[in-house]
Amino acid sequence: MSSTSIKSAFQVEKLNLYGNPNVGVYVAASDSYAIIPEDAEAGVEKVVMEVLKVDRVVRVKILDTRLVGVMVAGNSNGLLLPQGAEDEARFLGRVLSVNVALLPSRNNALGNLIVANDKAALVYPGLEREAVKTVEDVLGVEVFKSSIAGIGAVGSIIVVTNRGGIVHPEASEEELRFLEDIFKVPFETGTINFGIEFVRTGLVANSYGALVGEDTTGPEIARIQIALGGGVGSGE
Repeated sequence: MSSTSIKSAFQVEKLNLYGNPNVGVYVAASDSYAIIPEDAEAGVEKVVMEVLKVDRVVRVKILDTRLVGVMVAGNSNGLLLPQGAEDEARFLGRVLSVNVALLPSRNNALGNLIVANDKAALVYPGLEREAVKTVEDVLGVEVFKSSIAGIGAVGSIIVVTNRGGIVHPEASEEELRFLEDIFKVPFETGTINFGIEFVRTGLVANSYGALVGEDTTGPEIARIQIALGGGVGSGE
């Protein structure tokens, strides 16, 4: 693990899990909590807590997989889990001070289908009506349906916090304005892990910091700083 300090108020840290730079598929976070795989390497909690400045880091498996970032979606108000994860929902409901609920949907990769901050949520255009209502109730935000850059799996191509957002580089100017309007934060386009356009796969962020995959370049880190940290950062 190596860190890149980007202003005292916003830190970016490089992190691989299981030798894999796709940190975003394993970790989920809001401004108040983070969830990591049950069998994540020793020391991951410390890095997550120091960089993201969360109150709680919880180890858990979701539907017997370590792909926590793919399976859940949430914000500071709540957390959504897929159908079948009743035991995990009960556990997380006990240890986190937020709403925790199962999403009534045939889909289980919720992190790919839902992206939210504390102002709004954007969901996969085909998400069921009852599921959309649950997102609204549990996360406490207005919910919008749309694809971005021709991709319906909006949770995989967008990372948004209460300070800013970053999205797939093929998002149009009109789509950037749409995202800024609903989430109430500025947006930039960008990539992760040396050119990967599905930014969520290699990036976990909240208002205080970001974790990026080890393959992320200096220019990409600088772009993430512009998008999420409110200024220009120094890459490695």
